[in-house]
Amino acid sequence: MNSNSYKDQDNRYFRTNSFYTATYLFVKGLTLVNIDKVTDSKRAYFVFLDTPERELLIKNFSFAGDDSPEVMVDARRFVIAIKTLKDKLYQEGF
Repeated sequence: MNSNSYKDQDNRYFRTNSFYTATYLFVKGLTLVNIDKVTDSKRAYFVFLDTPERELLIKNFSFAGDDSPEVMVDARRFVIAIKTLKDKLYQEGF
């Protein structure tokens, strides 16, 4: 999917320019559909297929306590997600 095939106001997608929020959502199973590097040349936006759970995931990620089970993820999966997103970020045509 290229960066022009969705509309910003399309509620089927969620966009974030926060790398670690994107990594968390990716680990939690949201589907990454695009990395928009065209709209703003100085910033990349990670575009996910939106789900009903996404709002709660972000709320938990941002505000839950450090030891809250809602935000705990496997460290290896988080590292793999970081590597995957960085690879996609620097890959042409994603």
